[in-house]
Amino acid sequence: MRIGELAERTGTTTRTLRYYESRGLLSARRTGNGYRAYGEDDVRLLRQIRLLQDFGFELEETRPFVECLRAGHPAGDSCPASLEVYRAKLAELDECIAGLQAVREQVGAQLARAELESAAGEPRCELTPDPN
Repeated sequence: MRIGELAERTGTTTRTLRYYESRGLLSARRTGNGYRAYGEDDVRLLRQIRLLQDFGFELEETRPFVECLRAGHPAGDSCPASLEVYRAKLAELDECIAGLQAVREQVGAQLARAELESAAGEPRCELTPDPN
């Protein structure tokens, strides 16, 4: 199939496919007249890249998955290097979640303090409408 059909089948653009090719993630065969030609393996490879990017993986992080597929494995995540990328991404996500949890706790503490002050009759903000 040619580049336009591959782009359509994988929900991407020809420009993106050329970029992937320049980064070594996609390799096109050339027909006699110089057109790029792709096969079903390329569709599977691009679907793997898209899925990982949907999960928040950077393009370079998809490389071990691509190489695993190119090596003939049925799934891009069945190789040790792919598993290592998964582990690193999980550690990154855990760190982000911990940071967000800490911020949530701080905001919750601020809210609790503000509600106590408000209930205790602390001076009101002049921008807050008077309930009377």
